[in-house]
Amino acid sequence: MENQNWGQITRIRGSIIEAYFPDRLPLINNKLTTGEDHKVVFEVNSQISDKSVMAIALTSTSGLSRGASILDAGKPIMVPVGNRTLGKIFDVLGNQLDEDTMSGELPLRSIHQKPVPFSRRSTSDEIFITGIKAIDVLTPLAKGEKAGLFGGAGVGKSVLITELIHNTASSLEGYSIFCGIGERSREAEELYREIREAGVLDHTVLVFAQMNEPPGARFRVGHGALTMAEYFRDTEKKDVLLLIDNIFRFIQAGSEVSGLTGKMPSRVGYQPTLATELSELEERICNTRSGSITSIQAVYVPADDFTDPSATHTFPHLSASVVLSRKRASEGLYPAMDPLNSTSRMLNPEIVGQRHYDIAREIKMTLSAYEDLKDVIAMLGISELSSNDRNIVYRARRLERFLTQPFFTTEQFTGMKGKFVKLEDALTGCERILHDEFSDYSEEELYMIGAIDEAVRKKESDHES
Repeated sequence: MENQNWGQITRIRGSIIEAYFPDRLPLINNKLTTGEDHKVVFEVNSQISDKSVMAIALTSTSGLSRGASILDAGKPIMVPVGNRTLGKIFDVLGNQLDEDTMSGELPLRSIHQKPVPFSRRSTSDEIFITGIKAIDVLTPLAKGEKAGLFGGAGVGKSVLITELIHNTASSLEGYSIFCGIGERSREAEELYREIREAGVLDHTVLVFAQMNEPPGARFRVGHGALTMAEYFRDTEKKDVLLLIDNIFRFIQAGSEVSGLTGKMPSRVGYQPTLATELSELEERICNTRSGSITSIQAVYVPADDFTDPSATHTFPHLSASVVLSRKRASEGLYPAMDPLNSTSRMLNPEIVGQRHYDIAREIKMTLSAYEDLKDVIAMLGISELSSNDRNIVYRARRLERFLTQPFFTTEQFTGMKGKFVKLEDALTGCERILHDEFSDYSEEELYMIGAIDEAVRKKESDHES
């Protein structure tokens, strides 16, 4: 008790407090506790004098008053790590949220870790197979790197993230960690139930900071989830899948924290430290010689404006960018991926092979030509096009329909059984459509199927009936 560093709250401003410590000044990022049973938790944001600090709340500050005593924990926020966290749900402070309580003490680690030095990093050109045709063919993801799902509200980012968990968790030899930043309570509960019903909960850790929590909690929950992932990578020597939904909420929480602490906003109202804060999180996600963290991140794009700073600062950190289009979603093309604006550094003949590269390039050229012809079709009609251009249009529309796919996670809404499509089957289907083998098939026969053989079987059964 004698060595404890006690202070006093001198100022309260929403989620921000200032505290006076007469004996020792707490370090930046130290955990401070106050309130009944010390359940109100703060993190030191800055040192404002030789005896005072400014701290940001990670829990509700309801009931606090000036003059209340506050305790410096002498260490940062710590979260539990290890195999016993699997199948559990945690908050930013490492508290367990589900009913299946654990007995005994768990090893703890600080949420603030330094990135792995370059000497210990490794690079890999291995493709991360998702089982989703449009992604695997046009924007293959890299194992051990970062991929972003960009889109505005309601275009299917969270559904795609959930589908990726379903498709990869059972086949992945390592573990999955889901980080919900600014999640709705309903989404969190649905995700937990789906993962449990899929039978992969025992290989998954879920970490949440929901919409109703203070900005400090939403700002730090990503660091907590990443610390858990780093333990599995570095200590357990595992390959880890880290899913973050939504990285924009992290940026938004940082903006709120920045405003509360009195910093002048920069362009479009974002914090002046946006690039630094995002880099501190993203650069911890990497490969080592013994394990890897593959991160797939949903990125909300405000008002579908891809020039927004939140999107432009996220792009450089990613090896693949899957752009989701509201126009394609309105046409019923799911996943609503925009093939012409989505990119991946893995789409290289030396990595994916010449055949895969040629097919993907041909698909993009066909869809691009169709895009250019849409204005002519709108003004004059498709009958005014040359026979060659008409063939391009028909081919492109069949490709668009074939690249749709029923998801496992939407079975209850669509009534269609979900499909996991192997890369070879997806490539073969696209190649055969490009060679006009399915020119006598209707677009509906290629819509929402798995492998191309399904369309053949569907047509044969229609003929027999």
